[in-house]
Amino acid sequence: MRTSIVIRACNEEKHISRLLEGIAFQTQKDIEIILVDSGSTDSTLEIASQYPVQVVHIQPEEFTFGYSLNHGITQSHGEFIVIASAHIYPVYPDWLERLLAPFVDPQVALTYGKQRGNSLNKFSEQQVFHHWYPDRSQIHQPYPFCNNANAAIRRSLWESHRYNETLPGLEDLEWAQRIMAQGYAVSYIAEAEVVHVHEETPPAVYNRYRREAMAFKRLFPQEHYHLWDLIHNLSTNIASDVWNAAQQRKLVSHLGEIFWLRWMQFWGTYKGYRQSGPLTWKLRQTFYYPRSINSQTPSPIRGISPIQYRPNEEIHTQQR
Repeated sequence: MRTSIVIRACNEEKHISRLLEGIAFQTQKDIEIILVDSGSTDSTLEIASQYPVQVVHIQPEEFTFGYSLNHGITQSHGEFIVIASAHIYPVYPDWLERLLAPFVDPQVALTYGKQRGNSLNKFSEQQVFHHWYPDRSQIHQPYPFCNNANAAIRRSLWESHRYNETLPGLEDLEWAQRIMAQGYAVSYIAEAEVVHVHEETPPAVYNRYRREAMAFKRLFPQEHYHLWDLIHNLSTNIASDVWNAAQQRKLVSHLGEIFWLRWMQFWGTYKGYRQSGPLTWKLRQTFYYPRSINSQTPSPIRGISPIQYRPNEEIHTQQR
């Protein structure tokens, strides 16, 4: 079995080395790595050159998430395509093995894995990760939620179902929706865990949720997001975050960011819906609603040691 990993990147010098180092530690060894770069001006390409990576270039003005993926996959040869953000890195050396395992079932078209943040992520985003990516796997998921920061697909299905290149985001959900309509399954694999690093400013958070809402509206045109939805989502999520932060004795240091991140999240969602689809109730719950106001339980302990990464500073020093 040959696996291709397609990584989308632009100015990722702070994170790309950790992902590539994590790939080198994987138990799965028959791997091809394709880096789709959309105009990096920092040291991303210099760092990538220290690893067995094929770099594919696209112009910044050509970039959409769907276009960059289609372009990268076109240059690849794997039977299975693993899709990874340049600012994630695997926690365990069996990340790829776990992510690809469900493909023994010919009905499975797409798999995606757990995401968690690190100390650089905002507290509220950590709560989002815990909500979107639970600790229990679901082999045949009944709805098309997924995320291309940490996912894998069958190449044979991509050849007849390429990613939508016109959407401003959510190309992953749109692809899953189409493929499930053909009778295929989506699998969530909690053991295929990565750290997803976000260091976003308030405007970046706003823009991310705005463009995703615009894509939602295109995918689900009968759905709406009213001012009442904004108020309800904002108040319930802030209440949940504040309670959890207090339980973890982190409220004082994170209170301000909780308010601004949640405000940017739902104000961006509201504006995106006004600017541009259908959202089922299940998808609304998955994307917008906190699970409950309760403390987070520790992740299950696995019988495999996590990857011991070197500090990024050490990696960069050795590469110079």
